[in-house]
Amino acid sequence: MRLSGWRAKAPHKDPVSPKVMAVVESAIIVLGAERDPECWVAWGDDPAIRYLILAPTQGGLAEIHVRVSVPGEGPRAAGKVVRWSRVQLGELGVEIQGGHRLVSFQVDTHVLNGVDEAGDAIAAFARTLFAAIDGRAIPVAPATTSMRATPTKRGGTPARGASKGS
Repeated sequence: MRLSGWRAKAPHKDPVSPKVMAVVESAIIVLGAERDPECWVAWGDDPAIRYLILAPTQGGLAEIHVRVSVPGEGPRAAGKVVRWSRVQLGELGVEIQGGHRLVSFQVDTHVLNGVDEAGDAIAAFARTLFAAIDGRAIPVAPATTSMRATPTKRGGTPARGASKGS
């Protein structure tokens, strides 16, 4: 998902205010990512205070730690680029049961877990990192595409009440 998409889904509005985003965008650009990159935002325990942005760049993975309000200073973004040869990616795992998907993926020390739409976002981000680490173009999935699992009955045909297109 693009940073602008994360901004629209923020759990609080203060962490994505124009004042904070100006600092974040400056850090992102200095580290070599585009202004609105494909990225992952780890909101953490208290996203009103701090959060982490992971964004692929040509040279490696940008990690930007954002502090929303430093007393007496305002917002702060501190980041680094971890070279692709040093980035550790885990396997992209999925478990599907009863029409739901559980997806897990690890980026360095960050474990990403999600169900259904959140899982789809994790899988898309994992594919983005796999492409970037291989030097391929970053795939961008349409924002409206859902990968809902369709329950099936024995024999592989859709179960009664489940349509192939949904």
